Amino acid sequence: MKQDLKKYINKLLDFLYPQSCMHCQEAHSGENIFCVGCSTQIIRLNGPCCFICSTPFVSFASTSHSPSHRCDACRKAPPPFSKAITPLLYEGPLATAIRQFKYQKKNHLAVPLARLIAHDLAHLSIDYVMPIPLSPSRLRSREFNQSLLLAQQIGRVCAVPYLIDAMIRIRETPPQVGLSRKERDQNIKGAFHVTTPNAIKARRILLIDDVYTTGATVKEGARMLMQAGAQDVVVATVARMVLGQR
Repeated sequence: MKQDLKKYINKLLDFLYPQSCMHCQEAHSGENIFCVGCSTQIIRLNGPCCFICSTPFVSFASTSHSPSHRCDACRKAPPPFSKAITPLLYEGPLATAIRQFKYQKKNHLAVPLARLIAHDLAHLSIDYVMPIPLSPSRLRSREFNQSLLLAQQIGRVCAVPYLIDAMIRIRETPPQVGLSRKERDQNIKGAFHVTTPNAIKARRILLIDDVYTTGATVKEGARMLMQAGAQDVVVATVARMVLGQR
């Protein structure tokens, strides 16, 4: 009876106060932050990809005879994480939502954005969820850490505890936007510090960020966690920006 009443109230609220789609601003009902049309534009990266960093391959030829095939970058310089899970393309409606979440202080979007990738993480065997930390100055400017909000929601959905201050950012770095892969690696090097190595020693960590571009930031974070004694680090982001994408 209570469930029926709740459904009725939700339908009534949808009718009286329809939501606006995060991308096209069209009114729609339901819990989805996108309308039906924009929801269909969210692209899931289901094709062949690098076994480690999930970089998409052009064709299935790369993995047809070797399912664990690695991309050129992972072969030349194996990353410190064991796997990167980046299931959605940073494009269209999803990119709009992430930008609004990150830069327009719409932190309520952490819940639906985390739900978009939660089922991709359900199979993982992990001990803690951790966010990529922000510097104090950027945190004051933005007023929240988007990666922390995502980590909190993912931890709740996956029923895994999250750690907040076990790793901090100790060096202010310019934004990574517009930098080459090499410049990104140099820019972020030495930016993090593990404050409580005993908390992560011999633990399996899921490291969360919002968008994966070259992976420089999460690689540096994973490197510091592994140096501090973590057993394993898996990286996850809501979306992935494919190189050459505008």
